[in-house]
Amino acid sequence: MKPIKEGKVREIYDNGDSLILVATDRISCFDVILKNKITKKGAVLTQMSKFWFDMTSDILPNHMITTDVNEMPEFFRQPQFDGNSMMCKKLEMLPIECIVRGYITGSGWASYQENGTVCGITLPEGLKESDKLPEPIYTPSTKAEIGDHDENISYEQSVAHLEKYFPGKGEEYAAKLRDYTLALYKKCADYALTRGIIIADTKFEFGLDENGNIVLGDEMLTPDSSRFWPADGYEPGHGQPSFDKQFARDWLKANPGNDWTLPEEVVQKTIDIYLQGYEMLTGEKLQ
Repeated sequence: MKPIKEGKVREIYDNGDSLILVATDRISCFDVILKNKITKKGAVLTQMSKFWFDMTSDILPNHMITTDVNEMPEFFRQPQFDGNSMMCKKLEMLPIECIVRGYITGSGWASYQENGTVCGITLPEGLKESDKLPEPIYTPSTKAEIGDHDENISYEQSVAHLEKYFPGKGEEYAAKLRDYTLALYKKCADYALTRGIIIADTKFEFGLDENGNIVLGDEMLTPDSSRFWPADGYEPGHGQPSFDKQFARDWLKANPGNDWTLPEEVVQKTIDIYLQGYEMLTGEKLQ
């Protein structure tokens, strides 16, 4: 079987009335696919999404059917698909990346230093890097094609953007995406804190099912779509260590002539970071 779509780190296979999403061990930084593979990364992403989908199905339905390859076509019972594949309902995806920020960091911090706002939202004066925001903020962006960069938009622009694709529904969909995004973040961030992890920010993607209901799609609260920080040792005023690809990104930034290749010890450390984050959040070892 050949994937119908190949993203930077994911492959999508058409299975008739469902899709099979495979998270590979590829890693992308600064919108470029690196030459190294991060072993077990795909399984961490898939199993973590499953964990959160199970936890939040009371807020809204999600697209997951199963992660058991024995319930998938025979092609997916090969070792390279075990643990990192998810069979999902087909959705009509909504063209918005739903980003929620609970702490000020990354591009949000850079923007705040410049003009006191993040994505057009004015924040209190005197915040330090990595500070917790008074309330989580919703900062949507448009979804870019591979090779382009996503563009941050205001909530009002998200209404207009959705209206363009779904006439008469822009206002309703935009409000639901915002409300679901904030509700999901609050529930999961509260839980993560009890496990010693701060979810600084994350992004969700939603789609419509065959009845026009909004359903949570894509991946959920993985180290690729979120910033996870250890709560132990958290202190505002500087960047925080994180359970994600930030370690790899930092190395690339510090070594500009890198040809998008990480040294073996950076690869190993990145693998360890992904596994540690998974085990802390779920309380289980990755199978």
